[in-house]
Amino acid sequence: MAFKIRASKYRHIFADIPKPDEVYQGFRLSTVTGDQQYIKASATYFALALAGGGGPIAVCRHDRPGRFEHGKSQMVSGHKGNVLDMDWNPFDDSMLATASEDTTIKLWSIPDDWEPTDEKGNSKSGTSLDTSLVDLQGHMKKVTLLRFNPTVGNVIASTSGDHTVKVWDAEKAEEINSYNDLPALVQDLGWDVRGDNFATSSKDKVVRFFDARTGTVASSIEGAHGGSKSMKLTYLGDSGKFLTVGASKISAREVKIWDLKNLDKPLHVEKIDNAAGVIMPLYDNDTDVLFLCGKGDGNIRNFEFEDKEPFIFRLNDFRSTDPTKGACLIPKRGCDVMNCETARLLKLNSKYVQPLSFTVPRKSDTFQEDLFPDCPAPDAAHTAEEWVAGSSKLPVKMSLNPAMRNDNKGGQKKKFTARTVASVSAELKEANERIKFLEDKLKENSIDF
Repeated sequence: MAFKIRASKYRHIFADIPKPDEVYQGFRLSTVTGDQQYIKASATYFALALAGGGGPIAVCRHDRPGRFEHGKSQMVSGHKGNVLDMDWNPFDDSMLATASEDTTIKLWSIPDDWEPTDEKGNSKSGTSLDTSLVDLQGHMKKVTLLRFNPTVGNVIASTSGDHTVKVWDAEKAEEINSYNDLPALVQDLGWDVRGDNFATSSKDKVVRFFDARTGTVASSIEGAHGGSKSMKLTYLGDSGKFLTVGASKISAREVKIWDLKNLDKPLHVEKIDNAAGVIMPLYDNDTDVLFLCGKGDGNIRNFEFEDKEPFIFRLNDFRSTDPTKGACLIPKRGCDVMNCETARLLKLNSKYVQPLSFTVPRKSDTFQEDLFPDCPAPDAAHTAEEWVAGSSKLPVKMSLNPAMRNDNKGGQKKKFTARTVASVSAELKEANERIKFLEDKLKENSIDF
């Protein structure tokens, strides 16, 4: 019987260990522990939490590897406690949201001209950004996880130690809705590709699917994994399938694929190994490639998802002896497409950040259209008001072909005007002054009112 090899464009995907001058190092990392990724990236920057007062965060450009120096490098510092999680606005590569032990969520705008040193390398004033765009307050305990909506401008979902899940309109600095009846701490949170729903996993081993507009639970999976390890999850694009990563009753790490239309039992179960670390699933919606990054693992396991049995297929693993503390993918528009870089993953350990360039080998030096389908553009599909009213859209797409792109690779910086207490007070003061002026005019003309 002839052996049949499965055809796949990404079958030979690989990543080399980067050279020493390509890594980012010198970080004094925060010692807080939890279920977060510890590092997040936009197409221009990446951010990670540092040790120190005020919940400091290192903000580094992708094109400037090397040593991070406290006091001379870019930092964000404005919380009263450690930062537990962060996320970049998918429509503004300079906007960062941070979640802290001090119960607040803050939004920051990284200045385009933010240079920590002058031409001679001397430290300039203002290397630490300490003024946020807006503060979101409403959680009663530490905020553990937050995620931007993938299609709606400035909408964020967050979870907290107070066992609540909140959806925020960051531009208005107010809650859209809140679910307050979670029986256990949330371990992971993820939006679906349209941003209509999100899912959470909790310590009670239940995966809950929320209607994001109303903040109500639409469906759930009881006992998704039998083990007690932290459970992670991700939607598999617009396929109607869902993935969870957890442990079996005998503490073996496993991946399960679910059909969102029938959650009674998984479609497929993939055994991984018996290691102890929590696995973070990073899914590329454009190429359907899944990266499984285990905390404490050196290797990164790669799979390709296909919407038919057995659903996930093993690709080449990235092998290393350096243990992983955290990991994230950068947006596809930040990849070097002319060198067939189909994904770039940032791997964090206790000493440095490694940029891992996952490449499909091709001899041609032209743009490989089959490897790079259109990816999400840095443009919101609808506003928060339209979304709350029921608008449902897929992300706006853009071509990755350099000959057709009209963006600046890092995305366009959007104007953000948050309705804070100060801004609303200023509007009220202006309105009262206008009313007094009109009343005086009416009195001058002996007109009753």
